[in-house]
Amino acid sequence: MTTLSLAQANLIIESALKRSKELGYQPMAVVVLDEAGHVKAVQREDGASMFRVDIATGKAWGAVGMGVSSRVLGERAKANPNFFLSLAATSSGKFLPQPGAVLIKSFDGKILGSVGASGGTGDEDEAICAYGVEAAGLSSS
Repeated sequence: MTTLSLAQANLIIESALKRSKELGYQPMAVVVLDEAGHVKAVQREDGASMFRVDIATGKAWGAVGMGVSSRVLGERAKANPNFFLSLAATSSGKFLPQPGAVLIKSFDGKILGSVGASGGTGDEDEAICAYGVEAAGLSSS
């Protein structure tokens, strides 16, 4: 597999939102980006605030751009805040190093894209993203 299909992106979102509902989380937005950081698919549940899509996109964009989960980026930002502020400024605010996005990888390790969520805690957002990726038969680690 060399690219992420629209069907896979939609399955990731569908599975992530289903899991969110099962766990009783607040209304979510989930965004899937391809390996170049372009939106592949996005959904915002009824009741999710207007910021959710932008936040989910920023988490996913940072993850795919740097090749690690947004949680790792958040941890790195603590040690080097000026660099991460510069990344946010350079990317016109697209870069958000907060937990809630994971990479989408083929099982041979190729990065196919990323998925970010917003609506719950960072841990909740990240958990539904990883669940969605695995439900689509792909790897998030």
